[in-house]
Amino acid sequence: MNTVRVNDFRGWPAEALEFYEHLEADNSRTFWTAHRAVYDEVVRAPMEALLARLEPEFGPGRIFRPNRDVRFSADKSPYKTHVGGYLEGGGYVQLSADGLACGLGYYQLASDQLARYRTAVAEDVPGAELERVVAAVRAAGPQVVGRGSLKTAPRGTPKDHPRIELLRHKGLVAWQEWEPAAWLGTAKAYDRVTGFLRAAAPLHEWLENHVGPSELPPR
Repeated sequence: MNTVRVNDFRGWPAEALEFYEHLEADNSRTFWTAHRAVYDEVVRAPMEALLARLEPEFGPGRIFRPNRDVRFSADKSPYKTHVGGYLEGGGYVQLSADGLACGLGYYQLASDQLARYRTAVAEDVPGAELERVVAAVRAAGPQVVGRGSLKTAPRGTPKDHPRIELLRHKGLVAWQEWEPAAWLGTAKAYDRVTGFLRAAAPLHEWLENHVGPSELPPR
């Protein structure tokens, strides 16, 4: 990452989307090995350049490995059909044949995080603040979606609580997707990503202030 200059990012060429279209059709080691150089040049290199350009404002980033962990999955296809990049300051960027997507928030809350989240949401002041934040983020464009949501109220929570929908969630993230278009092959893709990250920042800030990282030992 250190060798990539911040002005190197020029978007992803059409070949990047074609690579994933072909990988979806032939998710095999044979295809991957034969086209690894294509992945490195038109998929990974632009993602490295984008993360380098984002670093001054959003912190260092890293690219997730392209191979899937199939040990506990019924789907044994060996390779991910997207490339994902994670930013230390918060934020996720993904490219696939479907286009570009970004996320920001707490995707899956550990048990101690979930307890803090529900306590804060149930209380009047931080709970009302979260409602305002969610409304503002949605008005700016991104979706705000819950993850692993319960079908009913959490144990000990009244079913008629005014923020019952938020209390059901076991994760909360802002998310936005864009279908492939000409801008994706230009540096304007950087503007889409930064626009999302800035619009979704209040949600991340609320979660950082009221939930924070898990304090449980890693499994």
